[in-house]
Amino acid sequence: MSNQEIFFAKGDSPKMIEAFKNAQETFKYFWRELSWEYRRIVPGLTVACVKVAFSQDIEGNKDPIVEHMWINDINFDGDQIKGILINDPDELTNVKNGDEVVISLNQISDWLFAIQGNSPKGLAKLFSSSQPRAYGGFTIQAMRSEMTNQERKNHDKAWGLDFGDFNEVLLVNEQKEKPENLIEHPMSKNMKEKLQEFLEQNPNEIAYQDEDGVSLLHRETIAGNLTSVAVLLESGVNKDMKTNQGKTALDIAKQLKWEHLIPVLSN
Repeated sequence: MSNQEIFFAKGDSPKMIEAFKNAQETFKYFWRELSWEYRRIVPGLTVACVKVAFSQDIEGNKDPIVEHMWINDINFDGDQIKGILINDPDELTNVKNGDEVVISLNQISDWLFAIQGNSPKGLAKLFSSSQPRAYGGFTIQAMRSEMTNQERKNHDKAWGLDFGDFNEVLLVNEQKEKPENLIEHPMSKNMKEKLQEFLEQNPNEIAYQDEDGVSLLHRETIAGNLTSVAVLLESGVNKDMKTNQGKTALDIAKQLKWEHLIPVLSN
């Protein structure tokens, strides 16, 4: 975003607190999309970042200083989020731009990704002002709701994104046209045969756990990929494998409230 026009809102307002809560509860959709982005040969996202509440106790201050700043290069293990800070703090001295940070879900204040739509062709492309569509952005929409129409246009132009109606925060691509995308990412279904072939050619991957004890089953569960989880179960994966934190895939599905995975992993 450019620095031409910056809008502020009180972080402790009821509207903003509600935005923080919604962002935390829906972060799993951000991660689901980003986990597939990391597998794409051709990138599909133009933006993917998470806003985090950073705090610091300052001597002489009754309350800690809190600043909400963005991180990118996100990774998520079901419990902790890792990323790189991309803002310069105004007052905080315990973090700086470029730092690698590790946070918990309750430190999230927002998330945002954007998908470029179908590019116009021919003469239409010359006159098109289409911008990538933004998903998430709960605090941003809360701020946009208090702007005039012209302020919203200037705001969106500064970001270079289409935020749409401030009353409606979209979570997944084609959410209106294909509401089933809220349950499972279409790439999970489309990549079923590829995953089957991969497991046939690399059978050891079924039981492999990384240094944190996270297996392929854990990773697909974290991302809510029903078809991928079903393929792994059919391939004989041990669904009782535990991470170093002692969590099975079922534990993670319950923790993230992936309701469509709980029955599959419970059988």
